[in-house]
Amino acid sequence: MNADTSSPPGHGPHDHAQHQGADLVRAARRTLEAAGEQWTAMRESVFATLTGFDRPASAYDIADAVSRAEGRRVAANSVYRILDLFVGANLVRRVESANAYVANAHPGCLHDCIFLVCDQCGQTTHIDDDPVASSVRAAAARTGFSPERPVIEVHGRCADCNDA
Repeated sequence: MNADTSSPPGHGPHDHAQHQGADLVRAARRTLEAAGEQWTAMRESVFATLTGFDRPASAYDIADAVSRAEGRRVAANSVYRILDLFVGANLVRRVESANAYVANAHPGCLHDCIFLVCDQCGQTTHIDDDPVASSVRAAAARTGFSPERPVIEVHGRCADCNDA
């Protein structure tokens, strides 16, 4: 567990664990149910499928994978509705520039998104840096703007592509 001593406005210091695999699915389920929502078989399929991608996945990618796994067609618009619910519940993060999604490895914690997006291979890394995010919020506030959901994307090349 990592000790986090700073958080976005309205969220106090806390500890959080990075979940993965079946543990991540269980953490997502607990978080969604704590928010008063049901964890259905389709929602679990969408979430588990998303966690299986090694880079951000579109709703169409997820719908295709779930359709293959279940042997029946799953519409992308159904997946979009589930992803919207998941984003609202902090289970999933949206990579805005790619119109794609990644699972949040610590769904019980709220942080502003900072994504490092490799323009060569598409790999996207989510990092938490609350002081940077707080600075962005403060800069917006100084202009009279009220930020609701800051998402910072840094495009460039990942370490693997730099070494290639």
